[in-house]
Amino acid sequence: MKSFTAQTHISAAPETIWKIITDAAHYPEWDPWAIRIEGTIALGQTVTAYTKLSPKRAFPAKVTEFVPNQKLVWTGGMPLGLFKGVRTFALTPQADGRVLFTLTEAFSGPLLPLIAKSLPDMTQPFADFVAGLKARAEAM
Repeated sequence: MKSFTAQTHISAAPETIWKIITDAAHYPEWDPWAIRIEGTIALGQTVTAYTKLSPKRAFPAKVTEFVPNQKLVWTGGMPLGLFKGVRTFALTPQADGRVLFTLTEAFSGPLLPLIAKSLPDMTQPFADFVAGLKARAEAM
């Protein structure tokens, strides 16, 4: 398995953060790597991400978990689980009133060893994502 994670503490209500991460149309306003996100971010729906990492390639994913104000998961990849990417957005309220926001993407499947070298390094895009989300949420 190969994975990437970024975290930040956000001084905003979970509802505020949730509203931002489930509003696909506005990702490019705060996520510097997003070109656009198409679709509706809701359980069972498919979203397609277009990013600056691979501007000519679309990344479709199905929303596989949707727990309002707590956890959002979208899953994409190849048929039969040959290659799978699972992106998790987790909101964990803290005792001090802030929210710990964690973004993780885990890649797996039998074809991962063949594909792993072609996967982009998500370290900076994930850091920029959580920083952009924090700035957006705290400004609301």
